[in-house]
Amino acid sequence: MSFGRRGVIGGAGVATALGALAGVRAVHHRTEPSRRGRDRHAGEDFGLLDSDRGSLVVADDGVMLAIREVGPVDAAVTVVFVHGYCLRMDSWHFQRRQLRRRWGDSVRMVFYDQRGHGRSGTPTPESCTIGQLGRDLHAVLRAVAPTGPVVLVGHSMGGMTILSLARQVPELFGTEVIGVGLLATAAAGLNKAGLSRNLQNPVIDAFRLAVRTAPGVVQIGRGAARAIISPILRAASFGTEVSPSLTRFSESMLNETSVTTIVNFLKSLELHDESAALPVIADLPALVLCGDADMVIPFAQSQALADALSNCELVRVVSGGHLVQLEFPIRVTDAIDRLVTRAIDESGDVVAEAGIGG
Repeated sequence: MSFGRRGVIGGAGVATALGALAGVRAVHHRTEPSRRGRDRHAGEDFGLLDSDRGSLVVADDGVMLAIREVGPVDAAVTVVFVHGYCLRMDSWHFQRRQLRRRWGDSVRMVFYDQRGHGRSGTPTPESCTIGQLGRDLHAVLRAVAPTGPVVLVGHSMGGMTILSLARQVPELFGTEVIGVGLLATAAAGLNKAGLSRNLQNPVIDAFRLAVRTAPGVVQIGRGAARAIISPILRAASFGTEVSPSLTRFSESMLNETSVTTIVNFLKSLELHDESAALPVIADLPALVLCGDADMVIPFAQSQALADALSNCELVRVVSGGHLVQLEFPIRVTDAIDRLVTRAIDESGDVVAEAGIGG
């Protein structure tokens, strides 16, 4: 298969790309002791969110966004969870289960699938940008929590989504939005560090071009596209050995994400820059959390992000990979719990109404 000069894939190009991939996999392969006969998540109901209240929100360009809610609609505070690239709202499974047990009816939790992911609608290639994701989040907030108070928690591309909203609608922050959690994310610079270094190859460039010019062509080579991208994302998911059930669950989210979605968001992830959002959220109660074995977002980027926020708790999860909320759920749940408590405490009047304490 070949394309025009800007996206040529010849035999040598494929060989080069596959050789680079093999190197990445070799560098990041971990040899862990086997936990024979043990699957600590064998009985876990990973479809828990399916039983929560469901609805649809229409984005500003007509794409339908799938929503799930748990907790009363008149709760004193709402926490909105925003998932990452090639995932879906179910990636917050453990936090949904654990925080519901802790918070009861004091807090409403809202989860949604980003465009092109999970149960949400298929976007145009041109709309697969971090800027549009920020506008999608604004649409969700207008629908589910138009007056606040709200705490926003985002993982990876979800954190970038929150920063995009802050840049575009800064007046929400410090008024309706009273706290921000940024997990395994960065304000800018993915084209210089982390995952995107592994994705800069002629195969990905060619598929990106094909998706935007002739989407049908991609279907011919979707196996090749997955062969390049999927192993990199899988290798980056966890820093430790996790249970087979958890591995299958995380891989199901990747496998069910369409190739066109995977490819269409790559350029925006590589080039995004939401640094202008940092002064907007600088004084808000904030959480920055990252695993120190994260190959997608190196911990140094999280440190730099936290340094730009004056009211921030920085949490370093030892040995955590990119899917830190699944790999070390209690650490993440505890940190989100502290963030929400602190945001309510610092927001004043809602403390007594919310009834959440240490």
